[in-house]
Amino acid sequence: MTPNGYLQLAFYVVVLIAASVPLGAYMANVYEGRSAATRLGAPLERLIYRLCGINPGEEMHWTRYALATLWFSLFGVLAVYALQRFQAFLPLNPASMGAVSPDSSFNTAVSFATNTNWQGYGGESTMSYLTQMLALTVQNFVSAASGMAVLVALIRGFARQSSPTVGNFWVDLTRGTLYILMPLSFVLALVLVSQGMPQTLSAYHTVPQVESVEFDKPKLDKAGQPLKDDKGNPVTEKAIQKEQVIAVGPVASQIAIKQLGTNGGGYFNVNSAHPLENPTPLSNFLEVLAILLIGAALCHTFGRMVGDKRQGWALQAAMAIIFVVLLAVCAGAEQAGNPALSKLEVDQTASAVQPGGNMEGKETRFGVVNSALWATATTSASNGSVNSMHDSYTPLGGLVPMWLMQLGEVIFGGVGSGLYGMLVFAIVAVFVAGLMIGRTPEYLGKKIEAYEIKMSAIAVLMPLIMVLGGTAVAVMLEAGRAGVANPGAHAFSEILYAFSSAGNNNGSAFAGLSANTPFYNTALGVAMWFSRFWVMIPVLALAGSLAAKKKVPAGLGTLPTHTPLFVFFLIGVVVIVGALTFIPALALGPVVEHLVLYGAK
Repeated sequence: MTPNGYLQLAFYVVVLIAASVPLGAYMANVYEGRSAATRLGAPLERLIYRLCGINPGEEMHWTRYALATLWFSLFGVLAVYALQRFQAFLPLNPASMGAVSPDSSFNTAVSFATNTNWQGYGGESTMSYLTQMLALTVQNFVSAASGMAVLVALIRGFARQSSPTVGNFWVDLTRGTLYILMPLSFVLALVLVSQGMPQTLSAYHTVPQVESVEFDKPKLDKAGQPLKDDKGNPVTEKAIQKEQVIAVGPVASQIAIKQLGTNGGGYFNVNSAHPLENPTPLSNFLEVLAILLIGAALCHTFGRMVGDKRQGWALQAAMAIIFVVLLAVCAGAEQAGNPALSKLEVDQTASAVQPGGNMEGKETRFGVVNSALWATATTSASNGSVNSMHDSYTPLGGLVPMWLMQLGEVIFGGVGSGLYGMLVFAIVAVFVAGLMIGRTPEYLGKKIEAYEIKMSAIAVLMPLIMVLGGTAVAVMLEAGRAGVANPGAHAFSEILYAFSSAGNNNGSAFAGLSANTPFYNTALGVAMWFSRFWVMIPVLALAGSLAAKKKVPAGLGTLPTHTPLFVFFLIGVVVIVGALTFIPALALGPVVEHLVLYGAK
């Protein structure tokens, strides 16, 4: 990698950490009602509560908080499903889009309500303007705010003592949306529009091409799936293209919250590789910065709300170390290029006249370094957006984003969900440390006992079950194997990646998998739902249990949780759990593929 590449990566990390500190302080003040923004917005906030029949002064037991979260998310699923099914009869549909199929509507509804934003459809060819705005963009806001609300409830569990309540879900949801997500999205959307991103309700533009193009296009069956002959080869038919339709729409408003809320659902089919969804190097930098910004800042929100800023720095340090190491592996593997091409004496060395490395599936305007940075950032967060084709990465380059998801999306992670996942690992870490010295473990003055460990175990194990169980079912069934586009180890990697993405609420894909089928739409939808809420509920149970406890003064045997020792101990727990769980599966996919690639003659 060139010095310029190192400089770009270092610049990104420095800006991310520097920007996270003031934003984290601001968010702590918002949730505690001490921000200037909450004072200025108090009349609007009170109006919202009055219209919705909410008593903002009434706090909730954790069970009631969990029920409010579940009911709100279920309503979101039903609303998004209905809008897709009836969009042909609704306004703001200039391209006359028809109804989305039932299985795809189910998958998309669950996907956006769970902050996964897995997309088995082409946005510009499937969704009307109304569906993009009212169904998808709205869920981008509220699903992100729901994750942040659950985190804030858990933080209160650590901060309070002898309390039967953990806050009010509706207040936390409203403040997260009104004072954090909306202002940041508004500013980012304006900047993206200045870079050339569309923000319009006008119809798609049809323009003549300079030259007509004749090509072979796949022949589709009645269900819209590619036909294959007896040998399994795709059936094609001749077509001539004389005009090009340029899709536009309310793009910037959706892209801003897509990144800030770690949603990842793109307006266009190719996501942030599309020139109208990511027009310039500046838009690329701002979008990839937005992916991790709130997740990184919430570490400092945590430190301030529990009254010890060092705790937030410790958690952010653990996340940053894993992120930087795996970023270096991904960028290095892609910059090294394809060994099969090296054996053909193809020059893959970066120079003044070429980017070098593995450029397959990557935009030339972003190159290897910015593509690898995006791939690592988007899978560190539960974002799922892409500016390159992960399916075209080298085996080790593709292993990094896959494993980052399999770690539980706790390396910065989704807004709210990433940090509460890391706090679950922190509880496990102090429990293991307590076993080593024969002492009841404590974290932030709260004793970690059997109940907390049981809830932590459920939160850690549920995504693992969804990923490995779903992959096993898919490779055993013909419906699962029919979706892969490549033979051998890479086919297994495509399936494993899909369930790793759905089972950890990420949303990115290798994209070599034809996932818009009844089997994958249903299976991945189930995985997304259970992985989201079978983690949220144990986390809220932890919040309730911890809030009810009294704080124990630190003693000589208390493990300090703000020191470098604990940071590396926490990293060890996260990595070991991820490694022990997924190395056998990874060995069947990217590891085998890597050995075959480098062993080929």
